[in-house]
Amino acid sequence: MRGPLPKRDFDAIFSRVPRLTVEVVLVLAERGVLLQLRDAGPCKGLWSLPGGTVRFGEPVVDAVKRVAHDELEMTVDVNEFLGYIEYPSHYNNGLDSPVGLAFRVGAIDAPDTPRHCEWFTVLPEKMHEEQRAFLSEPAAASARAGIKLPPAVPNVLDDVTHSRDAGSGAAGRPIAPCRDSRLGTDYVKEKQ
Repeated sequence: MRGPLPKRDFDAIFSRVPRLTVEVVLVLAERGVLLQLRDAGPCKGLWSLPGGTVRFGEPVVDAVKRVAHDELEMTVDVNEFLGYIEYPSHYNNGLDSPVGLAFRVGAIDAPDTPRHCEWFTVLPEKMHEEQRAFLSEPAAASARAGIKLPPAVPNVLDDVTHSRDAGSGAAGRPIAPCRDSRLGTDYVKEKQ
């Protein structure tokens, strides 16, 4: 595995090809979903899922753990693959073309609230529209992208006690995983 690219190389490469990223989705029933306030780059001032670029040769699950450590100063267990997020707002505005693989994680070792982060039971106005759609309705967002998710994949905020459908959360509902060596993890898959 190699480290991060110098900015010049990053811009030259990712202005021509999609950039694979991972999105860290941490939801606690009593607190909500953890979002990070971006403090640099084109997304400065927006709340977003903590995320980062997968490095060359890095297994995806390792990337999720690294991003959680680097961005949030926490150690996590990587749980289920929730789906992917495409970002037309980036490429429509002359930026790169990221595709984010979103994974639900569980915190093993974490600060109460990491720096530049807040817990939300209602998503804030100032955030990526693509992430808002994904967090609000992952099944609908996945369907628009041509992916079928089984009914057991919930709205990620359903586990939050203050969500619009409190009490009907997905905590404890089983999800049947499949093994995919390309992702390096178990994930939910339904044949079409």
